Amino acid sequence: MTWTERPLCDLHIHVGASVAPHIMWSIAHEQGLKLPVRNYWEFVELITVDPSRVRTLEDYLRILHEWTEKIQSSPGAIERSVYEIIGKEYRSSRVEQIELRFNPMKRNLRGERDLDHIIHAALRGMDRACMEYGIKGGLIFCLAREFDAEVNGIVLDKAIRYHHRGVVGIDLAGTEKNAIELNDSVGRYAEIFQEARDAGLGTTIHTGEPTATSGEGVIAVVEKLKPDRIGHGIRAAFSQQAMDSLAESGTVLEICPTSNLHTRAVSRIEDFVTILDNFKRGGVQFTINTDGTYLCGTNLRREFRILIDAGALSLEEAERSRALAFEVSFLR
Repeated sequence: MTWTERPLCDLHIHVGASVAPHIMWSIAHEQGLKLPVRNYWEFVELITVDPSRVRTLEDYLRILHEWTEKIQSSPGAIERSVYEIIGKEYRSSRVEQIELRFNPMKRNLRGERDLDHIIHAALRGMDRACMEYGIKGGLIFCLAREFDAEVNGIVLDKAIRYHHRGVVGIDLAGTEKNAIELNDSVGRYAEIFQEARDAGLGTTIHTGEPTATSGEGVIAVVEKLKPDRIGHGIRAAFSQQAMDSLAESGTVLEICPTSNLHTRAVSRIEDFVTILDNFKRGGVQFTINTDGTYLCGTNLRREFRILIDAGALSLEEAERSRALAFEVSFLR
């Protein structure tokens, strides 16, 4: 078996960013949603990244919050979305293990939909796809930085309740401000992350992605929240202290190259040569992931290929990263 035929594991992929536009178009019409476009092609532009108009992480997230999450806000929509993502990732990249993440609270239309129905539907979609394709899947529930402690606590309670059914971890997502504010605010999530660990859930967190943050935020997250993994974390490559903290704790990074390019967290693909070389020299472990396949116009096989072609990864290093994803997966 050649390297390009080996099975892959995607640890960082969002439901809101990974459903094919024609599926989203169909779901929107099934739900009778009024869309601000005249035809399907304008709809594709609406829910995918155009580098000329997406200049920041906030622009990137706005696409998710304004449309994809809204379209997926029903039990039928989330079930179909999860099912379609898993099948597509297996067919396109032979992803045989996948951890899909989403915030169920952002799929219940501010309480108009029952949260448990949303979760059950997502699990049904995952179970069906995993059975049909013979692969392993799990759900990660995202907490939100813009939510208060009570709402995030509800999401955590649901993750714990459905742990036995296929919810494998929690995440913390949302826009970070700057390193100082991040460092000051991290502590308020410590109790939630400890409760998740005590319940047997894996823990990951988005940090160190936007250029406004630095290694200080990564250090604060590692020290105060002690996550198993960190989503993105690329700003740590420019802080020796942050890399030392990651290496000593064994915290694994979930690198998402195309996403980082689209959000301008990384200026050009060649910059990953420096970023990943720093991590390799610093003993920081990392995996390669998609973040959002259709939003970013990519798949997991392509993410590896662009790094290899840019000289950021050798085939041997790509293989180590590929194998590591299976090793550090929350799925057991």
